[in-house]
Amino acid sequence: MDVLDITRIAEGLREHTAGLADAASRRAPDTVVPTCPEWTLRDLVGHVGQAHRWAAAMFRRGGTRVTDELPRDTPADQADWGAWLREGAAEAIAAQAEHPGAVAHPVMGDAPSAMWLRRMLHDTSVHHADATITAGTPFTIAPDLAADELTETFGLLTAPAAARLKPELGELRGSGETLCLRADEPSVPGWLITRTPDAAVVEYETRDADMTIAGPVRDLMLVFARRLSPDDAAVKITGDRALLDHWLEHTAV
Repeated sequence: MDVLDITRIAEGLREHTAGLADAASRRAPDTVVPTCPEWTLRDLVGHVGQAHRWAAAMFRRGGTRVTDELPRDTPADQADWGAWLREGAAEAIAAQAEHPGAVAHPVMGDAPSAMWLRRMLHDTSVHHADATITAGTPFTIAPDLAADELTETFGLLTAPAAARLKPELGELRGSGETLCLRADEPSVPGWLITRTPDAAVVEYETRDADMTIAGPVRDLMLVFARRLSPDDAAVKITGDRALLDHWLEHTAV
């Protein structure tokens, strides 16, 4: 499956940053986020805005991971959150364009800074969903962005270094069990996960599997991001449901 180009990544980051800002403005700052119960909306906004600024600082350092340059605090006034979030996203986009070189990643190794901006996009889109769930407003995402979020997530979860950093991911190994994600959108080829004794292996195709989950790619994304229960999503599950439940249980990272 093709990775998004940098123009689309930047466009998506702006879009979902703005969407998060709008949703977060609709409830009180100390409202608890149901899908991140240890966080309030203030915490959610702070996490995203600070992550964008942290990434920008890392790009400017030429790939050196930032430890001593802490991002600015979240504005105290909720009315200022939107501008602060948009400024952080713009800062990250501009810094990446100026510094497109490699950045060290604990799972992916050295990767272009575009891959880190992609990480910012997908972290932001999932947290945009958190904000809409909290506000009780609809969450929308373009199929190409939702599909790329799934592709990136599966790549991170199944990378060789992942289980060393998160031992629970070792439980995704298996003895040949297969899980298929089939999107309703013709433009999305789908995913086939095979749990081998060495690792979970992801292929970008669909075929008969021990468990198949089918539906709009938005809902598939939210289910695998654990923001929407499979029972509440517009999906159809066939085969061994326990394989899906096991995957979701062991990917809460």
